[in-house]
Amino acid sequence: MSEITASMVKELREATGLGMMECKKALVESKGNLKAAEEQLRIKSGAKASKAASRVTAEGVVSAFIAKDGKTGAVVEVNCETDFVAKNDDFVAFAKNAAETVAKNNPADIAALSGMAVANGSSSVEETRKALIMKLGENVSIRRFGRYATSTGKLSSYLHGSKIGVLLDYTGGDEALGRDLSMHIAASKPKSIDASGVNPVDIETERRIAIEKAREAGKPDAMLEKIAEGTVQKFLKEVTLLGQVFVKAEDGKQTVEQLLKSKGASVTAFQMFVVGEGIEKKVEDYATEVAAAAAAAITSDSAGVVSQPSRMASSSIKG
Repeated sequence: MSEITASMVKELREATGLGMMECKKALVESKGNLKAAEEQLRIKSGAKASKAASRVTAEGVVSAFIAKDGKTGAVVEVNCETDFVAKNDDFVAFAKNAAETVAKNNPADIAALSGMAVANGSSSVEETRKALIMKLGENVSIRRFGRYATSTGKLSSYLHGSKIGVLLDYTGGDEALGRDLSMHIAASKPKSIDASGVNPVDIETERRIAIEKAREAGKPDAMLEKIAEGTVQKFLKEVTLLGQVFVKAEDGKQTVEQLLKSKGASVTAFQMFVVGEGIEKKVEDYATEVAAAAAAAITSDSAGVVSQPSRMASSSIKG
């Protein structure tokens, strides 16, 4: 069985909002499998879906660019090692130029983008990236990008600070509607436009959890499928753009689908990036490292005398 560490318990607590002992017990029962432990807790305690997807786990920025004609645009995520560098003017400029390069040149992938001449510069994207690494002293990488080109629709973008970016392709309505929809996407983080774009695995997971929760609650078998279907439909409303309640709805009830219908508009596609989403960031445990170094020093001291630096390091560690 995998060792159950304090960091694993902390991660599960943050994902479910449940107590430390509950999380530790679930991890023990799942043999250290975080995903299985979370699912188990959701079944037994009714915990909401994981919040881990919205946590920023790496540094960098999201930048967007839309051409003057409004027909081509791009959004790009560029990563670095620290938030300090993410605020650097040269780093931010590189991200903006990368987005413009994507929009204007339509690269097939990151490798193709790297060999292209960077917008507003005299060298390639890759050469500019390497020069930036030398200047800033941190690794810099273009993680991903999205690009849209439309002949009949419109494009809109929205950046929430520099950590969340949205690129929207829509038809009908005006620029204000496009911006409102882009802001809604940044705030509500839908997985897709409608149910057809939701991962079937996610739907089946919700269905399975709903059935197990109902069974745990003593509901008769004849009702399980009906309960599960209701749960799935609620889930789809929460994660699809059209099913979500519009963030600026005056009555607090109008869905995005209803808003679009009232404006004679529709959404063709959208792309949303959250900086660091899905990246596991290494957690440095300096106390453990110092303790290990101190222990090694004691072991290697053949005379059995602990040097002053080792003694000081050991005494500074609590618990």
